[in-house]
Amino acid sequence: MDLFHTLIASVIRRLAAWLLAMAILCLPVQPVFAQEGDLLTLPDAIGLTLAQNPELAVFPLQKRGLDGTGQTAALKPEMELGVEAEYKHFNEGDSDNTPDPEDDADNEFELTVTLSSVVEMGNKRQARIDVVNAQRDLLIADEQAKALDLLAEVIRRYTQVLAAQELVVLAEEKVALAREALSAVSARVSAAASPVSERMRAESSLAKAILAQQTDQSMLVYYKHALSALWGQPAQNYRVDSAELYRFDPGASFEALYERAQANPAIARFASEERLQASRLRLTQANSRPDVGWYAGLRVNPAVNETAVQAGFSVPLFTAKRNRGAELTAMTELDEVMLRREAALLQLYPQLFLAVTSREQALGTVSTLQDSVIPKLRQALTEVDRAYRRGRDSYVDLISARDELLSAERARIEAARSVLLFGAEIEQLTAGPLGPMSVDSSK
Repeated sequence: MDLFHTLIASVIRRLAAWLLAMAILCLPVQPVFAQEGDLLTLPDAIGLTLAQNPELAVFPLQKRGLDGTGQTAALKPEMELGVEAEYKHFNEGDSDNTPDPEDDADNEFELTVTLSSVVEMGNKRQARIDVVNAQRDLLIADEQAKALDLLAEVIRRYTQVLAAQELVVLAEEKVALAREALSAVSARVSAAASPVSERMRAESSLAKAILAQQTDQSMLVYYKHALSALWGQPAQNYRVDSAELYRFDPGASFEALYERAQANPAIARFASEERLQASRLRLTQANSRPDVGWYAGLRVNPAVNETAVQAGFSVPLFTAKRNRGAELTAMTELDEVMLRREAALLQLYPQLFLAVTSREQALGTVSTLQDSVIPKLRQALTEVDRAYRRGRDSYVDLISARDELLSAERARIEAARSVLLFGAEIEQLTAGPLGPMSVDSSK
């Protein structure tokens, strides 16, 4: 779609495709239009959605949470201060506990102060930091993919509003034609040139046209609410330019689009997830190296004027063997990410091919209906109406010509809607505009 093209084409020419969504997130916040009946453009809808949709609001919170996790991961092993006091009381009747006769004290008080910590082996601290950084990269990729999904959803719902508004116009035309037919039938019935049953059928046709018009108007209201719900204001009233429904961008070749699609945020996310799993594997492997615990202390016994220095270390045994299961799990998760990426690429090819071919077919349908079918049917209806008023054609011929014209116009609207919907899917899959990358975005 042309408006979507103007938003992102210039960004794509300068940055890699996976940075597209982040560039879009930097768009200025669009003001909410306060007056009912204001014109809503596609850039307005995109700006409001990216600024106010709660699905994107959670990412800054998650980033702050990762900042806290990063601070924790960067901490060095904590130091522990230990204090131990021991009091000895000697009973005179207990020969075993009798103090040394040379000592004047009947009691002894012993104080031990120790300082202990752990020496991390295997560069575990840096491995923890790498895991958090990889989680940040994955969060950015998720944010890009979600922004791109929202962009595509905005375009889909905006397209539905455009089509629904055109269907309302078509319903009004149908009511007008039904009134004209009733007028022509009534004139013939009054002149006794047609039976009364034809006027009854014409009145019934008018009633059904009015009922269909009300249905189309209700659907337009629904699609408008569904669009504005993306930025949290489902009851907002606005209008759109229906001419946008028939503005189509030229499409690039399938080969060029498929090459872009392989670098879209949904696929690039697997690279971020792969880096995260690789970081977790390195952390798991680092955990196989046992940490060395150490302590140093001082023991003082003032009763006997004794001071002793303590020091020691401890190393857990069989750490690598106990950690072997965690390493196997981490390697399996890393392999799984690679396989899921390959599976996603395999699914991407037919999905993109179907979207491209379906869009081309819908473009051909719009062109044929608009240039060849509808003008001839409109001219045919004029001729049949003139002939019916003169008594040369029947009421059935008049109704048939009118229905054929209305059906062709509805088919043109549906085909135009399909062109834009398939275009939105292609742009979502490729994270870029439909046309060649060198196309001037100002057009």
